[in-house]
Amino acid sequence: MMWGWGGMSIGLFFLLIVGLIVYLVIESTRTTKSESIPKEKTPLEILKRRYAMGEINKEEYDRIRNDLKA
Repeated sequence: MMWGWGGMSIGLFFLLIVGLIVYLVIESTRTTKSESIPKEKTPLEILKRRYAMGEINKEEYDRIRNDLKA
């Protein structure tokens, strides 16, 4: 009735497979830092977007851009 080393090695192999599956499932559901933290926009990018959307006119855009670059 005793399996000996053969049965023990099959049990360890099965345990290794189950552990590998658990590890892969955890890694696949885990988010990376770059995905969880939204990218911050620079003031110049925000200004360009506002100008492109028509929120500000050319004169305001130029004035603010010069202020930001100074």
